[in-house]
Amino acid sequence: MNSDLQRQMKQAAARRALSLVKDGMVLGLGTGSTTAYFIQYLGEALASGTIKHIRGVPTSEQTAQQARALNIPLTTLDDVSYLDLAIDGADEVDPALRLIKGLGKALLREKLVEVHAREFWVIVDETKLTPRLGTHVPLPVEILPFAASATVRWLNALPDCRAELWRREDNGEPWVTDNGHFLARCWFEQGIQDPQALSDTLLGWPGVMEHGLFLGMATGVIVARGDGVQMYQDHIPIHANRSNS
Repeated sequence: MNSDLQRQMKQAAARRALSLVKDGMVLGLGTGSTTAYFIQYLGEALASGTIKHIRGVPTSEQTAQQARALNIPLTTLDDVSYLDLAIDGADEVDPALRLIKGLGKALLREKLVEVHAREFWVIVDETKLTPRLGTHVPLPVEILPFAASATVRWLNALPDCRAELWRREDNGEPWVTDNGHFLARCWFEQGIQDPQALSDTLLGWPGVMEHGLFLGMATGVIVARGDGVQMYQDHIPIHANRSNS
């Protein structure tokens, strides 16, 4: 897919998400390229007075930095009882609104913030749609640095899983999350056959802190396609041709 067209679709999804924001809301602010457009538009709306009295809970230090630069007031989960709305992107979305997230390296904080939201809306362009999770992107898994190689060995022993420690391209060192953890990436040749079973297996291992499967969490998904933007709350028809993305 043409990069300019994909950028325009991301922007269109982000603009549609802004229509969900009402004065006085406490918002979960996600991490990633599509969500960055949403945060930009939110900052512009606050500056113009179109939207007022918003507070945001960021899911990463990167998001917090962008929000502060745009004068978006921030708070924390410790200081609010709930979030009215969370907006975030996704790396893959299947027809049942199940997600793979976390390739922006913020999955644990994203999940912790978004589970506190009364509504969690996901914003994507059509290249993120897939009939089966894990078909086109790896599943990120946040792991404890202690015995990280042993945890990666265990991940490689899972059925149909090829795992590796996620390392920086510039110096070969492991990526370190905002929480001080490492990340692994898991590829599944046939995609993830049973996301819930895999989630349960991963969370049962002591070295795994969290994973990028977001199951049963999304209120709805805003999808920008070449012919417009649609909002889905129960089932997404998959039309995107990922081989061209």
